Amino acid sequence: MDFFEHQDIARRRTAWLIFYFILAVVAIVVAIYFVALIALTFVGGDATRPDALNPYAETPWHPDLFVVVAAATIGVILLSSLYKTSQLASGGEAVALMMGGRLIDRGTRDLAERRLLNVVAEMALASGTPVPPVYVMDNEPSINAFAAGHEPGDAVIGVSHGCLDYLDRDELQGVMAHEFSHVLNGDMRLNLRLIGVLHGILVLAILGWYVLHSLRYSGRSSGDSKGGGAIVAVILIVAVGLLVVGSIGLLFGKLIKSAVSRQREYLADAAAVQFTRLPDGIAGALKKIGGRPETSKIEDTHAEEISHMFFGSALGSRKVQLFATHPPLADRIRRIDASFDGTFPKRVKPVKVKPEEPKPKPKPKEKPRSPFEAVLGGGSAPLDPGGVLGRIGLPGMEQLLYAAAILESMPQPLGDAAREPYGARAVIYAVLLDRDAGVRKKQLNALGGRAEAPSYRETERLAPLIDSLADEARLPLVEMTMPALKQLSAGQYATFRENVDALIEADKKIDLLEYTVRTMLLRHLDVPFGRAKPIAVRYRRLDPLMPSLIAVLSTLSHAGQQSEADVRRAFDKGMAEIGRAGSPLAKSDCSLRNLDAALHALAESAPKLKRDILSACIACVAADGKATPRECQLVHAVAAVLGVPLALRKIRIREP
Repeated sequence: MDFFEHQDIARRRTAWLIFYFILAVVAIVVAIYFVALIALTFVGGDATRPDALNPYAETPWHPDLFVVVAAATIGVILLSSLYKTSQLASGGEAVALMMGGRLIDRGTRDLAERRLLNVVAEMALASGTPVPPVYVMDNEPSINAFAAGHEPGDAVIGVSHGCLDYLDRDELQGVMAHEFSHVLNGDMRLNLRLIGVLHGILVLAILGWYVLHSLRYSGRSSGDSKGGGAIVAVILIVAVGLLVVGSIGLLFGKLIKSAVSRQREYLADAAAVQFTRLPDGIAGALKKIGGRPETSKIEDTHAEEISHMFFGSALGSRKVQLFATHPPLADRIRRIDASFDGTFPKRVKPVKVKPEEPKPKPKPKEKPRSPFEAVLGGGSAPLDPGGVLGRIGLPGMEQLLYAAAILESMPQPLGDAAREPYGARAVIYAVLLDRDAGVRKKQLNALGGRAEAPSYRETERLAPLIDSLADEARLPLVEMTMPALKQLSAGQYATFRENVDALIEADKKIDLLEYTVRTMLLRHLDVPFGRAKPIAVRYRRLDPLMPSLIAVLSTLSHAGQQSEADVRRAFDKGMAEIGRAGSPLAKSDCSLRNLDAALHALAESAPKLKRDILSACIACVAADGKATPRECQLVHAVAAVLGVPLALRKIRIREP
């Protein structure tokens, strides 16, 4: 199963979740109707007039009562679900803060926190996703973690303090690989929707509990008044009914949550092993959970609410539970380590974190290309689009080591600047500066008239460092700035966005690097800052998207080929990948403006359709068996707009 199938399955699970939610609401409405009927039957009787007729006792069906009960119940459930969903609209950050998480400062001097940030950055760059912010739950001594967000662009990673205290680097890497599997496979969006759905059902039980609680104080005074006893009895019946019905609804909600979650945990464990190629890492973390007295239990009061999002059971226990969101620890370990006999360590000691040693430099004859050229294979051998697509969402140790090498190649001042909001803006400005002295002067003049003086000076300070940076490290550097840029205020982001546009437009033209960087920024930052809505799926068939796809394939063909014959051959290769035929557009029609419009239309396609689109693009690039830097930047832009992560991959090439 590949990345696109996982994404499609996650969306289908969301549809099933909505279906189950509707069934639960219908059942709850019917149950509350009968609770109201019983209450009205009781209050409608008159002990002094036994012959008095009670319409609610004559027949169980009263359409007017059902309409009122249904409207009130559905209104309460939907409003509660929408309220909780709106609370989580900002994505993973809302979940992390709800759990008492503390955002780890990117410039932290704590060795354990720096190790965690390095591991997360390596995972993100290797998998082709933006580097997420990392939160630590300081009051949680157990070993646990979660990933939360609507999509990779707004994801966050949360860890308990026990992860920092008790896991070595390999074990921490295994846990993070597990969480990145959830990020890549679309599980996070479903997890957030589960929280909203279950809250709507739970609120009925909460209302019943509050009514019962209030009766302790109001029951006596109500009972002293005329008819007060009957009123209290009715309120009691309604309160108990709400509590019972809400509890039953929550019971079924837990069943749905546990059924959805368990199998995904096995899949994420397997993906983590494939990612790191170190089964002892994640297996060791699971064994340490079993060896700790608190296992993976989270003490925060919101733990139950997001229990399905954690690496281990947030409710603790090593035993099988009916409503457990996670498989038993022993079963998870045996699937990774068949020799495990079920015995957990008797004592788990804290690990001593040492400063991380620099990674070995590449050998002189190893000359890494652009990471996205490396993804496409490069060289003269024919490229296999299926092989490239098969690696999307499933990076391996090769990509992980390459990401670590790229991080290690960055000068310390540049890495430090990328980790805090003020410096991150200057990093982006400096990346956008053209190598041509004349163009750069125009850009700096444009920036000088708009940016604050300290920001301008920081851009000038960082520019020489970025000029000396290897080409393959520039786009990963941009992705590293995302957590810091998300900490800007809305006003700061608006100004930053305007400055980026001013830099790009200073020479009255847009080159591919500028277009790609701007695409990455807008894709991952506009939604969190409320300047755009998340992209929704509108197309499940390719036919209405063919004009847009032809525009993209034409641009790719002209970017990598010179002669008309070669352009036509590359275009035909891309079209053949989707079983279609057509003619490429003229080069004059292949502007970046037209490309941008075409890509935004393609971005609204379903996951499996995106697979076909990207497959056609890669086949077009692979037509001559090599990928030029311009083609690689274009493929990167296509993937960024489509929301598809491309994993880094280091290759060896021979010196010319």
